[in-house]
Amino acid sequence: MDKSNIKLSVIIIVKNESLHIARCLESVVWADEIIVLDSGSTDNTIEICERYTKRVYSTDWQGFGVQKQRALDKATGYWVLSIDADEQVTADLKSEIQQVIKKSQSDGFEIPRLSSYCGRNIKHAGWWPDYVLRLFKRESGTFSPDLVHERVIVNGRIAQLKHTLLHEAFINSDEVLTKVNNYSTLGAKKLHDLGETSTLKKAILKGLWMFFRTYILRAAFLDGKQGLMLAISSAEVTYYKYVKLMQLQ
Repeated sequence: MDKSNIKLSVIIIVKNESLHIARCLESVVWADEIIVLDSGSTDNTIEICERYTKRVYSTDWQGFGVQKQRALDKATGYWVLSIDADEQVTADLKSEIQQVIKKSQSDGFEIPRLSSYCGRNIKHAGWWPDYVLRLFKRESGTFSPDLVHERVIVNGRIAQLKHTLLHEAFINSDEVLTKVNNYSTLGAKKLHDLGETSTLKKAILKGLWMFFRTYILRAAFLDGKQGLMLAISSAEVTYYKYVKLMQLQ
């Protein structure tokens, strides 16, 4: 395709995402360009991706921010849509994106994201509406270099879209345990790099506070048993993050 005709590039970073990636890619096949950046998958993630795009690359892992910036650097579209492997663009969101990139004066857009936890869409716990900045003009946006919880930094005007980005945050308990381990490790490294310290008492109190804030203050109890499970796993991430930080010391 002539690069001058590439209006929208979709960028996705992956590693062992065979559970999610086909649905993700299927939801963006209408884009002018899809770029996938893998960081050492050992399942058939790359094979699945190559069914949808020829622009699949492999590299080492240096954190979410660095990885997404690497993917962005390979994009050639005027607009960029950054989505995660466990996210899907709905038909309504597709239509809205196609409209705004034709005529909008904004430089970036926040999209409301609806996340599911073990089969249930979560409407509380601070998860909805979860506006995430994902659509932006390529020359106006960069990613922060954070190891985890990276963000898009857009130089210009930011607006909001109406339609929803779907997020399969956790499919089952196995995925919950894997992500609890991964997120707590990355979070501990980030805090350690910032010079923070921890104790076992601090880890316990931080974990308890996270459970109380998620389940009570943010009303996760209104999301049934999945709300309780979410509050527990959120507390676990926080607890283990500070335990691992203590060990790093």
